[in-house]
Amino acid sequence: MRVLAIDTALAACAAAVLDTDHGIVASESLSMVRGHAEALIPLIARVMKQSDMAFRNLGRIAVTTGPGSFTGVRVGLAAARGFAVATGVPVVGVSTLSVYAAPYLAGNGKSPVVATIDARHDHVFLQMFGPGGQTLISPRLAPLSEAVAAASRTPACLVGSAARAIADGLRKDAAPPRAVDARDAPDIVWVAQIGAVTPRAQSGPNPQYLRPPDAQPQNAAQLPRR
Repeated sequence: MRVLAIDTALAACAAAVLDTDHGIVASESLSMVRGHAEALIPLIARVMKQSDMAFRNLGRIAVTTGPGSFTGVRVGLAAARGFAVATGVPVVGVSTLSVYAAPYLAGNGKSPVVATIDARHDHVFLQMFGPGGQTLISPRLAPLSEAVAAASRTPACLVGSAARAIADGLRKDAAPPRAVDARDAPDIVWVAQIGAVTPRAQSGPNPQYLRPPDAQPQNAAQLPRR
């Protein structure tokens, strides 16, 4: 199967084409905090051209659904859905937290993996995985202290943009983490690989925000209706 993977949820704009029989045939990742909407479509065009593949030859499109930035998540989902409508290729969603954890679950399934993303204001998006990828702590918005406590229970692999903050918060007498991988965005290769085996949902992928938007309507400022 051939998979187009898209990620704009965090600090990168990335796309890749995976052929499950031959591996990654094309990929590109640009580090950025803003500007995903302008960069994504030209980037996908370059990746598709490099792969020498037409959209009609794809088996599916995989896109990160968050948690991450509201704008970034929406950009990726909108692009994936647009391509799906135009080409008929199905879309599957992939959690950013699971993508962060995937290489460590695949490489050393015996150690738990604490995946965290900086959510600002001393909070993180948190998910903890156990052997075989089982979820020990479900995806949630949590205080930084809760994530540190989870990482303190047993030596774990700390991954995600908040991994360094979690490691720094461990007590000196705590067992050191197995690994600390604090990259700002997940690896697009794993988005493609997870997307290739993710079951399709009947309704298509939905965003995983895990918190309400920062901008809220100002009800007090609404004008009265006549």
